[in-house]
Amino acid sequence: MYILGISAFYHDSAAALICDGVIVAAAQEERFTRKKHDAGFPHQALDYCLSQAGIGPSQLDQVVFYEKPILKFERLLENYLAFAPRGFSSFKMAIPVWLREKLFLKDLLCKCLKKHDPGCPWSERLLFGEHHLSHAASAFYPSPFEEAAVLTMDGVGEWTTTSLAVGRGNRLEILKEIHFPHSLGLLYSAFTYYAGFKVNSGEYKLMGLAPYGEPRFGDLIRKHLVDIKPDGSFRLDMSYFDYCTGLTMTNRKFDNLFGAPPRKPETALTRRDMDIAASIQQVTEDIVLKLVRGISAETGMNNLCLAGGVALNCVANGKVLRDGCFEKIWIQPASGDAGGALGAALSAYYLHKDKPRAVVSTELDGMQGAYLGPFFEQNEIERRLQSLGARYSVSSDAELFETCAGLLAEGKALGWFQGRMEFGPRALGGRSILGDARSPQMQSVLNLKVKFRESFRPFAPSILREDLHDWFGLECDSPYMLLVADVVEKRRIPMDGQQQALFGIEKLNIPRSDIPAVTHVDYSARIQTVHASTNPRYHALLTAFKARTGCPVLVNTSFNVRGEPIVCTPEDAYRCFMRTGLDFLVIGNAVLRKEEQPLWREADDWREQFALD
Repeated sequence: MYILGISAFYHDSAAALICDGVIVAAAQEERFTRKKHDAGFPHQALDYCLSQAGIGPSQLDQVVFYEKPILKFERLLENYLAFAPRGFSSFKMAIPVWLREKLFLKDLLCKCLKKHDPGCPWSERLLFGEHHLSHAASAFYPSPFEEAAVLTMDGVGEWTTTSLAVGRGNRLEILKEIHFPHSLGLLYSAFTYYAGFKVNSGEYKLMGLAPYGEPRFGDLIRKHLVDIKPDGSFRLDMSYFDYCTGLTMTNRKFDNLFGAPPRKPETALTRRDMDIAASIQQVTEDIVLKLVRGISAETGMNNLCLAGGVALNCVANGKVLRDGCFEKIWIQPASGDAGGALGAALSAYYLHKDKPRAVVSTELDGMQGAYLGPFFEQNEIERRLQSLGARYSVSSDAELFETCAGLLAEGKALGWFQGRMEFGPRALGGRSILGDARSPQMQSVLNLKVKFRESFRPFAPSILREDLHDWFGLECDSPYMLLVADVVEKRRIPMDGQQQALFGIEKLNIPRSDIPAVTHVDYSARIQTVHASTNPRYHALLTAFKARTGCPVLVNTSFNVRGEPIVCTPEDAYRCFMRTGLDFLVIGNAVLRKEEQPLWREADDWREQFALD
């Protein structure tokens, strides 16, 4: 039985295909269209999923949309009525779109699906899930747990912003919800906006900026903005926010509380901006920990699953793990709306069709390492490179891993394009840029000369799973780069008194460990454990690098420039390679050196093609 899940029309559109409960393929539309956070119908992602399965559109048994548009429209109307006459300008912009398209979403979806097969009776095969149930299903069903508590947290679905569910076998039941406008995701996004970053994109930056500051505004946030109960439930004082009625996240009352208007994007970051980031990060962690402790007390379960955009806050996730109220936690790597497509398909299979569930035991979980996107055979890679006029050499596997390990040890930055593309926002060794974690210069080189992004943003370490305990204070798998832990004491370099007196970004270039390129200013790191079972080629590269250097850790960041989706095809990889300061590109077994490439004649600059995120 083939079931296709779809998320679309808000941000991060995606398609995901399952066959008899097993995930066959999943991809975000942005990877194909090259438009970051593409919200359009995922035509190309859908085509990819079908081709990966080797089936035609008419062979789909069900197509499931990840939420219920009528409930979302109900929320929109009730919200505008509750705040009227405020928000009329926003209402005037939103309602025509709903009346033209979104209110009749079933017709729109059928129209889009007919482009793939005009003769298929799509209306008979189309189902609608609920937003947070889709999130919960994406977290529980691929998890390695027979039973678990499930916490979902995001901006807003139809009405729900936070939900608690319990999963047992093939059953999944939502027990409690927090409703709009009270939203942890929107609270964090409000501060993302206030700090001068882009909402639904810059939240990672706010989290990365937080360790540079002090949480001196934390009590102010708790006193005025959010009322937090002992069980983690919360209510926001909406008089400080404008997202219900206006076109911005915060208002003048919010500005007055913090003593300044929002920071203008791309202007210099100040100590105050860093303190703002540290403060909202601390409050977010407090709320998440209280929610998790309350859920543990209520359910008595040993396992916890997380999904929704807030579950991408890996610092909070690390604190949940260390808190110990759950023995094990599992986080959906595509926790945002893209993962809702997968959850919609899974919930239809297990809940609507009532099919039996077998917990995956041979791998880490049911996500297959999140390597669910397109794959290119070696002959196809070479054909595409030749069509670009690229010059390359081809190595055997053994030669390739040794060569790449040597280049990395020499301090070279390497584009690494191998196997299937990752599903979700993280590059996990399929579409990655790699560097030597031991290099004190690597973070600034990658940020400023390769990625063209802000200097403060940290990079993640990839480490052989078998060497994890020797480098980081983490005792469990972290295959999806969604847990933060500290570098172990023996690997740290203590800061002297003069260095400790520095503030914020002044500390950025001070080596703090044996792997300074991936050690944040607070000695933490966002860890990816690499497993031979899910990514044997990346594991082999790390093994070769360890044999050469004694270090099983590499810098791993996504293969893209700022504002660009992660590369999908060999052509995407080559363009990114030629536009940046990357020294080498490795696609399959093909090795490309920058100095050997023909003069790059492509006229467009990446800054003109991709809007800054």
